[in-house]
Amino acid sequence: MRFTPYASNYMTLEVQKKERETPQSLIRRFTKRVKQSGILIRKRKRRFYQRPLSAQAKKRALLRRKELEQEYEQKKKLGL
Repeated sequence: MRFTPYASNYMTLEVQKKERETPQSLIRRFTKRVKQSGILIRKRKRRFYQRPLSAQAKKRALLRRKELEQEYEQKKKLGL
C-alpha cells in the first residue's frame, strides 16, 4: 500500500505485505503508520486554513462584536 499526500511536502508512506499476512492486518499496520507519521493531523489543519486578518479587519470585527453585545444587553433589559 502506498499513500502520497498531494501537498507541497511529498511524503511517501509504504507498507509491504508480509508473507502469509491477511489484508485486514496489512490495512491495520498501514493505518497505524499513517497515524504515527502525523499526516492526518497536518492535512486536517490545512483543510480548514484561514488566512490571517489584517489589523484593520480585526478592529472592525471587534467593534462589530461590541455593538452586538450592547444591542443584546439593551434588548435583555427591555425583556425582548
